[in-house]
Amino acid sequence: MTAHLITGAGSGIGAKVTERLAERGDELWLLARDAGRAKELERRFAGARTVVGDLANPEKLSWALSHQELPDRLDSLLHIAGVVELGGIGELTPKAWNAQLAANLVAPAELTRLLLPQLRAARGHVVFVNSGAGLRANAQWGAYAASKHGLKALADSLRAEEHDSGVRVTSVYPGRTATSMQADVHRQEGKAYDESRWIDPGSVATTVLTALDLPRDAEITDLSVRPGR
Repeated sequence: MTAHLITGAGSGIGAKVTERLAERGDELWLLARDAGRAKELERRFAGARTVVGDLANPEKLSWALSHQELPDRLDSLLHIAGVVELGGIGELTPKAWNAQLAANLVAPAELTRLLLPQLRAARGHVVFVNSGAGLRANAQWGAYAASKHGLKALADSLRAEEHDSGVRVTSVYPGRTATSMQADVHRQEGKAYDESRWIDPGSVATTVLTALDLPRDAEITDLSVRPGR
């Protein structure tokens, strides 16, 4: 059975990807930040297994995972969780910078490091759901964009390093998507939120699955997804 470990399964793009993979009967391992969240995910996705680890504290992931059951092999590791806090360079504090770098960059790097043996065993696939901010940085988005530019660099380096082991690496760069994070971004921007203007999370999920389902003789490295309205 095909096995996947997914971060951010509780909402937005992550939830849609998880739903699609569950419908296919795949084996799901869902990362939860705490035991309470793990129980919520288990109730929502019947048959899925959970792993507890807080992406806000990447230095503790190794200890946390060493005390839990993990799959013997992984066909994919899907990095979908993320956080955002807007603000000008002259305003953002080190706390704001560190929070976004930890969850959006350092934690994906550490989780990948810890699970590489299982990915190599399956000649698996690592997918980073990045952001349009991973390709360009706008005013007020400096810290978030820095974390996502770093995530692109992580993916590119990993791809080069793991090519001979058969591990594929894909970065997906969605534009604004109708998720709870997007609603929060609009709140931070002081703008009214109209989800009909933005990409449906299911459309991004389709993009992720397209990369996963590509035959083994090819690899999608980078995919940009933009609102069609």
